[in-house]
Amino acid sequence: MAWQTVDTGRLLLIMVTALLVITAFAMTALSPKFHDWHVAIAFGLYIAAGELLRLVLPGGRQAAPIAMSAALSYAMITTIARPLHHHAPAAHPHHVEPIHGAPPWQVVLVAVVGMAIGSLPHVAAGRRAGLTGMSARLLAVASVAFIFSTTGHLIGTPWLELGIVAMLAMLGWLIESLISAVIRADDLRARYSVTLSDELRVQWRLGLAVAVSTIITIFGAEVMGLAELAVFAGPLLVIQFAFRRYAGIRATYLQTVRALAQVTEVGGYVDSGHSRRVSRLSLAIGRELGMPEPDLLNLEYAALMHDIGQLSLAEPIPGGATLLVSRADARRIAEFGAEVIGQTGVLETVAELVRFQSLPASGSVIPPLGSKVIRAANAFDELVGGSADRDRTAAAIARLKQEASEYDPEVVAALATVTDRLPITRL
Repeated sequence: MAWQTVDTGRLLLIMVTALLVITAFAMTALSPKFHDWHVAIAFGLYIAAGELLRLVLPGGRQAAPIAMSAALSYAMITTIARPLHHHAPAAHPHHVEPIHGAPPWQVVLVAVVGMAIGSLPHVAAGRRAGLTGMSARLLAVASVAFIFSTTGHLIGTPWLELGIVAMLAMLGWLIESLISAVIRADDLRARYSVTLSDELRVQWRLGLAVAVSTIITIFGAEVMGLAELAVFAGPLLVIQFAFRRYAGIRATYLQTVRALAQVTEVGGYVDSGHSRRVSRLSLAIGRELGMPEPDLLNLEYAALMHDIGQLSLAEPIPGGATLLVSRADARRIAEFGAEVIGQTGVLETVAELVRFQSLPASGSVIPPLGSKVIRAANAFDELVGGSADRDRTAAAIARLKQEASEYDPEVVAALATVTDRLPITRL
């Protein structure tokens, strides 16, 4: 039953990855020898450490930049220096001999073993193993390894090697982003073009850091050997810490907004769960309309706090239904809510969305799309509440369609699509 709930895209990704892993084990077992096992162990442990230190990016994305950099480095490394222990001349105690790169199937095997080891502590702690993210990274690394195995012989100068390594490192990041965007579009029921744009926008800085770290690792290994793995992991750790702080700040913002939104529910101004339902419904409509992720974030904040202006009322509206108040009162409630939100000094866009939510879709002043979405989602929830009854849902949508001057027809059409796709309780 658990497998029946897995989306088609994710299931296909895991199946392709499983086939790749099985083939890698078979091809490596049939190989006459394992290529430079001590190098494989070093990079495998490096990958495992990176997988252990994976981070959560905005939007719930998981990334493992250190693991990705280590795997790409192992896939494209051409020469690793190591000290000569026996016949090194006394005048050159640090003379080195070359160790050439591993075949592609061995790269896949080392990468998957390292990722599996690094994910074990997450599983032991009760967190998800992250199969989807690891599968995307593994397919990206495998693609780079096989492409490099066919182009590596073209390398003749350091500058040419630098160009090939840089292009393939960015290609690996792009492949991972493309796969992640497909899965995210499947999960969120959003347009692929929008999720891909969001994925590239959120991860391009991290992808650039991974590419630069991969280049440094590959060229540094030609001089310093395996010791440089520990040295050059530092910059990525700093970048990862910065991303973790950013994600933590964003999560704190959202928690604060959610707590603030509950004030109206605790005070009896709106029904319990109303703000959460309007927020989820607004996000679903926004994705259906193709809104980019930054706009969706502002929409989520505004939808959660859209009723905070009701705190200015001497007596609560019965059920918190703003459909029952006059347009002037609705405008006053929206203005007060926008003033409260504007006092934060960092949510000006959110305040504007709340301010214009009281305006009709067509008039002398055209409200922004986010305000239109909140207005329609709020009216729908006031008519339906938490009910999943299909007849009641259809009647509410029919009423909103009849009032085309009040509610944007495009927004109402998106509302009808998302409520028809999934019950209200599952949005």
